[in-house]
Amino acid sequence: MPHTLASLVSHTALKLTVLAGEERLDAPVRWAHASELIDPVPYMEGGELLLITALKLDAEDPEATRRYVRRIAEAGVVGLGFAVGVNYEGVPQALVDAAGEQGLPLLGVPRRTPFIAISKAVSAAVAADQYRAVTAGFEAQRELTRAALSAEGPAELLARLAAHLDGWAALYDASGAVVAAAPDWAARRAARLTDDVARLRERPAPASSVVSDTDGDDRVELQSLGTGRRARGVLAVGTAAPLGTAARYAVHSAVALLTLTTERSRALQDAEQRLGDAVLKMLLAGEPDHARAVAGRLYGGLLDAPFRVVVAEPVAGEEPSSGGATGAGGGGAGVLDALADAMDSAAARTGEAVLAVPDGTRLIVLVADGGAAADACAAYAAEAEPRAGTRPRARGRAGRSGGAEPADGAWVAVGLSAPTGPIAAANAYRQAEQALSVARRRGRALVEHEDVAAGSVLPLLADDAVRAFADGLLRALREHDATGRGDLVASLRAWLARHGQWDAAAADLGVHRHTLRYRMRRVEEILGRSLDDADVRMELWLALKATSAPQGE
Repeated sequence: MPHTLASLVSHTALKLTVLAGEERLDAPVRWAHASELIDPVPYMEGGELLLITALKLDAEDPEATRRYVRRIAEAGVVGLGFAVGVNYEGVPQALVDAAGEQGLPLLGVPRRTPFIAISKAVSAAVAADQYRAVTAGFEAQRELTRAALSAEGPAELLARLAAHLDGWAALYDASGAVVAAAPDWAARRAARLTDDVARLRERPAPASSVVSDTDGDDRVELQSLGTGRRARGVLAVGTAAPLGTAARYAVHSAVALLTLTTERSRALQDAEQRLGDAVLKMLLAGEPDHARAVAGRLYGGLLDAPFRVVVAEPVAGEEPSSGGATGAGGGGAGVLDALADAMDSAAARTGEAVLAVPDGTRLIVLVADGGAAADACAAYAAEAEPRAGTRPRARGRAGRSGGAEPADGAWVAVGLSAPTGPIAAANAYRQAEQALSVARRRGRALVEHEDVAAGSVLPLLADDAVRAFADGLLRALREHDATGRGDLVASLRAWLARHGQWDAAAADLGVHRHTLRYRMRRVEEILGRSLDDADVRMELWLALKATSAPQGE
């Protein structure tokens, strides 16, 4: 407990008397300071007991004392001690009245009590309070360390921390999801702070913030965890009042312990990633038996059930609806990290395995078919997808994933294979690459291979190189039509659409079949190619479709 004016008054050796402001004796005293300046305010910090003898102050002048008392009260001085029998035999009534008007406690200091005695009493009390805080902080640190080393780990640490603070505590993972909270009801409270957590995660660690506009009556502090550029997690604590010294020690100890835990976990993840890289290479090389042997218990469960291959690639500088932007940049690495964090966090909550391997500017991931990681991938991509006008087909739960787009406009394109097993992993990887290529061409955030196989081939023609080829192939026919000497392009389109049936195509055009035959001969003459060749007919048909397809298809 901090030292108060009431505890000073009850100090039997000081013999202080209360002359005004009895209702504010519970104010804590940070220090005791003697000053005879007419205006000591510039030298005050707030929370002081000011001791005076009124050497320069005319304490019997009501107006002067009123100005003096008002100034020091506004500066945060919590009490005024007046030396009786030094410059005045008693306490001037003008000073008593002025203190009463301001509600400022006025204490009478007897002549036999030196100011230094009061200063020593306050100093001893402050030192004792600090010692108690440090002792409590060390005890909390020992208790939290034991909790961190227990079988429950972070969950037990949060429970001990919440009890020590007489409040609540919650832990967020790298994706911004709540992974543990104490007491149990705090999980709902913490879930409402995801936007504030996301903003804190954007700042380099270590970072902290106080949530001022909250839905509850508590005061919430957020502390980032980790030592690198990106936060590995966030600790949130909620209390009814600002943290005191002992509570602050406890929070700092919790941050240090949780940071050690996350960094240690990161080192393990790095080792697992190297192992996963070896397993993936064996799968893609057609060595499933060797891959299973290396995977062991870590990834063996993932290979025992149908899984999907995810290939993700950052696209920087343009919105998804524009399509075709290339390059990753700094934001590109950020979206891949965020996607990996989202899938890892979702998998960790359900206990499923995820094999994620960075490959240059790409991220390759093996996820259980229909599992939480696959759902997290779809949900993450869905946050970018509405800007393109469509939404990917999510396979289950969808929700916030921590943001699919950083501030620089980078987004992520994802290709997802069909369900497969270890024997066909290389084929699934090709499927994912093909789906990724389609996603980039269409400006989509997520494309599944089933969607590519079940859809039309025509959207794949929406490519600048294909359009250039089509324009070159048909240019001579269009130039011919532009002179008004016939409608060869429309006639060719109708004839191909009717599979070479002269009567049906001529009817569609409203001309005689002999006219149509003449036009097709002119097409052959101008192009120098025979329409009897199936490959020629295929190329012309695709060229017509490519040049007539909408640009954004």
